[in-house]
Amino acid sequence: MLTLLHHCGRNLLTFSAIQAVNKSYYTTQMGKRVAVVLAGCGVYDGSEIHEASAVLVHLSRGGASVNMFAPNIDQMHVVNHLKGEPSEEKRNVLVESARLARGNIQDLSKLSVADHDAVIFPGGFGAAKNLCTWAVQGKDCSVNAEVKAALQAFHGAGKPIGLCCISPVLAAKVFPGCEVTVGVEKDDKYPDTTDTAAAINQLGCKHVSKSVSESLVDDKNKLVTTCAFMCNAPIHEIFDGIGAMVKDVLKLA
Repeated sequence: MLTLLHHCGRNLLTFSAIQAVNKSYYTTQMGKRVAVVLAGCGVYDGSEIHEASAVLVHLSRGGASVNMFAPNIDQMHVVNHLKGEPSEEKRNVLVESARLARGNIQDLSKLSVADHDAVIFPGGFGAAKNLCTWAVQGKDCSVNAEVKAALQAFHGAGKPIGLCCISPVLAAKVFPGCEVTVGVEKDDKYPDTTDTAAAINQLGCKHVSKSVSESLVDDKNKLVTTCAFMCNAPIHEIFDGIGAMVKDVLKLA
């Protein structure tokens, strides 16, 4: 019985120590104001829902306050997510993003860099279809004017920018010479990474292979990227990798 109590006490002390470390880290991040830019709702034509949710959970755990934004534009197209096929209907990016934001979202045109310490862009095809045209034009794509302005404003103010999944291509288009990751090249677990990385390198940027659990920090440009669903990984690994990105964003903020 005494032995059991001894082991339980030691485990409780260990758990308490871990809690103290976590509390100490997150306390230093209190008060950070982070903008999250969405691109619709749903992996095939908007923001990837699990990625957006993971970003919000980790920001909440980090003690940050969050404001969500999306451009008030039509989606490139609408995809029936059950069939995986385009449909004939039209949807608005801001209206669809409001589903993820529980209605608490603003037009991207109202995003003020002065009111925020950092900005994060979740992934999903919407980032490559609605925030830019990478999905159809690759490295020759154009970036939505408001998205480009927001990226340049945060960069110019020396404030960190977090991007995950396919959204790091936004940084590659706007910031020549930057370093980003969209996963591990020449690895079957990352089926689209090699081609995307090649296009990023052709833009004069540097792709750095990082696993799904890791984030890459470009200190010079204050960019933090992680591959998320560019990797065929269990959802908890995606969640943890996004957590690494969020932590690094908050450290830089």
